[in-house]
Amino acid sequence: MCFHQRALDASVSHAPKRKDILTAEEKKLALRNALRYFHPKHHAALAPEFAQELKEQGRIYMHRLRPGHAMHARPIDHYPAKSKQAAAIMLMIQNNLDPAVAQHPHELITYGGNGAVFQNWAQYRLVMQYLSQMTDEQTLVMYSGHPLGLFPSRADAPRVVVTNGMMIPNYSKPDDWERFNALGVTQYGQMTAGSYMYIGPQGIVHGTTITVLNACRMIKSSPGTKGKLFVTAGLGGMSGAQPKAGNIAGVVTICAEVNATAAHKRHSQGWVDEVITDVDACIDAALAWQQKGEAHSIAFLGNIVDLWERLAARKIKVDLGSDQTSLHNPWAGGYYPVGLSYEESNALMVKDPDAFKQRVQETLRRHVTAVNTLAENGMYFFDYGNAFLLESLRAGADIAGKNGEEFRYPSYVEDIMGPMCFDHGFGAFGWVCTRGDAKELTNSDHIAGDVLEAMLTPGQARGDDQSKIGQQIADNLHWIRSAQQNKLVVGSQARILYADSEGRIRIAQAFNEAITKGGSRPSCWAAITTT
Repeated sequence: MCFHQRALDASVSHAPKRKDILTAEEKKLALRNALRYFHPKHHAALAPEFAQELKEQGRIYMHRLRPGHAMHARPIDHYPAKSKQAAAIMLMIQNNLDPAVAQHPHELITYGGNGAVFQNWAQYRLVMQYLSQMTDEQTLVMYSGHPLGLFPSRADAPRVVVTNGMMIPNYSKPDDWERFNALGVTQYGQMTAGSYMYIGPQGIVHGTTITVLNACRMIKSSPGTKGKLFVTAGLGGMSGAQPKAGNIAGVVTICAEVNATAAHKRHSQGWVDEVITDVDACIDAALAWQQKGEAHSIAFLGNIVDLWERLAARKIKVDLGSDQTSLHNPWAGGYYPVGLSYEESNALMVKDPDAFKQRVQETLRRHVTAVNTLAENGMYFFDYGNAFLLESLRAGADIAGKNGEEFRYPSYVEDIMGPMCFDHGFGAFGWVCTRGDAKELTNSDHIAGDVLEAMLTPGQARGDDQSKIGQQIADNLHWIRSAQQNKLVVGSQARILYADSEGRIRIAQAFNEAITKGGSRPSCWAAITTT
């Protein structure tokens, strides 16, 4: 075997050690599952190494198979593929694992603490080989990072069919998933990690920008975004988009983050304006920017509960509040307890999982108490789809609603994005310029902006909801017109916006016409659409 053992690279963020949850017999099964990717002649050398990975990290990632070359999206013509569609997928996979894009790239985690592209590097190598060999009359079938093989297909069929995290309901509790993931038989692919569609934090920047704009419209006593204070948490994966979105929306943002690597990474990328470690200095800086009436973003390097409690103690008027920590994964690094450092927390979650869980739930109760205090003083708080309300309720926090309502606070979908955006058919429409040419992305921005601008003309009125539809079109027009100056690209040359079915169709048609008239090859853009 030409690959050698590799030490962990300290220059990138690594996933915390996962819970030691397997029995002795299950650990043997995990090793057998890992060794199935290799010829038996290599098993004697690999088994002890993989057993050590399982002991030290709680998973078998096969670090020795991690490529030595830089991991990033390359121009589509650089991929040795028989099918352009397959080459585009190879591009997207490498983008998902780009250290500038991924949360824990060497553990193949793109975002969310456990949103995986593959379970191990053997799967990555096998899939890239399959994609390089397949034709437009074959389909690659994937299950949780494991390639089931190439199957005869048709040119108009999908090139890849993916499923992730298929669980039997009676065996789908968090510990069940942890066990099956450690065994190497399932993974959680999130929405766009395990389906190879993530375009970096830009997508959630856009969604958060639109959410903040619409959330400000919920504050009837003070229209607009200028001078409003938005407080939230999380900078690691998708959550890293929040301060950038706040700047684009025009508010002052404080975003707490306990992981110094994540906070400074977002600062170096230009996604947050400054990093402050002292909680009072952080609050004072935010108030100064409010007085100026200028958008600004601050990363508070510390626990979100320390920030909320200090804001409450100082009786600071917060306009908008939310949370984007990975509370769908609370016991394995998605949410950190107050009173412990990041490193102490990572050690405790492995050494004593029950004590870690207790500390997290105590923190959630304090978290909610401080939020309630500020909400009673006029703050508009919303759950951003990260299970904050659910886990707070399970922790015994004062989060239950009144008059039959399950929760005290709404989710962003039910209160903001549903009635203002999604109910009118607006959803994500994104595209990637697969040749990696920034000029092509600029051209596509102009084309999409022209389409949206034309849809705002009086002749495009479409019934009683026109004003609501027009507002959403106008927000997305502002987004696309300012996209270049906001430097949104991290990773591949990609863009995203929200549009209804008419808008998506018009933009796609305009792209096709531009490619045809300009003589560009059809591979100029690969469109990725989600709704």
